[in-house]
Amino acid sequence: MNNSKSGENIHKKGLNSPWYKDGLRFECQRCGSCCRGEPGVVWINKREVKDTSAYLDISRDMLAEKYLRIINGRISLLEHCNGDCIMYDNGCKIYETRPRQCKTFPFWKSNLRTNAEWEEQGKTCQGIGKGKLHTVDEIENHLRAELSNL
Repeated sequence: MNNSKSGENIHKKGLNSPWYKDGLRFECQRCGSCCRGEPGVVWINKREVKDTSAYLDISRDMLAEKYLRIINGRISLLEHCNGDCIMYDNGCKIYETRPRQCKTFPFWKSNLRTNAEWEEQGKTCQGIGKGKLHTVDEIENHLRAELSNL
């Protein structure tokens, strides 16, 4: 289904239409399921660090000291021992300036490979199947944003 050399799941109009060609419904319910439980990495870039420190009204150095770590030269948010994101406390403390990785969820390549994978993600994400119908163009813009953050 994918003729892209880079392996991206982004399709040219009229060629290899993705299974979600008619769009997908999603609206964040702010339940925190994607922010809690399993250990993981939430990448945050320098612009997002700047925006988040301003949003929290703390210096970038203080943000780095309290909330960030470096993994293989990249910046990530810390997490608690139980896997919860450090920015989650009955909701995202930085929702307005959350990292691109969070903004593009659940429209990640891993969730969009097949309809079955999308439906599997829907078992833990209350927003899948609800709210706004996102067009294939909107979904693929999220995919491009996700891939540019790697």
